Amino acid sequence: MSNPPILFDPIGRIRKLLNRPEPRILLALVGIPGSGKSTFAARLAEQVNREFGSAAMIAVGMDGFHLTKAELNKMPDPAAAFARRGSPWTFNPSEMASLLVSVRGAAGITDITWPDFQHGTGDPVPDVHLIRPNVKILLVEGLYLLYREHGWDKVSGQFDESWFLNTPMEVSMDRLVRRHMATSGQSIEIAENRIASNDRLNAEIVARTRSYSNFMLEDVQKPLNST
Repeated sequence: MSNPPILFDPIGRIRKLLNRPEPRILLALVGIPGSGKSTFAARLAEQVNREFGSAAMIAVGMDGFHLTKAELNKMPDPAAAFARRGSPWTFNPSEMASLLVSVRGAAGITDITWPDFQHGTGDPVPDVHLIRPNVKILLVEGLYLLYREHGWDKVSGQFDESWFLNTPMEVSMDRLVRRHMATSGQSIEIAENRIASNDRLNAEIVARTRSYSNFMLEDVQKPLNST
């Protein structure tokens, strides 16, 4: 399948989404590990809300749908499950799909909450993010939002539009090496081994879903609007 068109003006595209008649729009931002999804999502939401009002957009992530450590320990091979934590089969996509349905249905009616991940305890935490009834766009960033296996097809079908953050593989992997070294005190050898045995494998899975997106983002360091 061919690559999607490049989105040169994210803010202009958001303006069009805000003008759609639906009470709430679900927007997916997908990219490989280390691509800069979280940073870009936060930056985009900040500018969107500054330009269009504080209820225009809220950005959340998919990490709150990790399986818990207790659930991983119940798997047939817990050691392998922990070693590959972050792979598609170590999340709960059914739970995420169900919440996305609820988020859409709550538009204009009631508050609804979204989970997050607590790195200190290594487990998801419920009800971290509050989505008010008047929020127009829910931006969800994550790895597998366009994936079609291991139950993720239930998630990918929920979004009105999807963007793929097309950061080069080696740039992203270098960022991850430095992140692992900084956050865990790992040596460069241990960090690189971790990348090779898990993160790069996951990145290759995500990269293959790029063609399912509506638009591709190339250089997110540039201004978010072209005007």
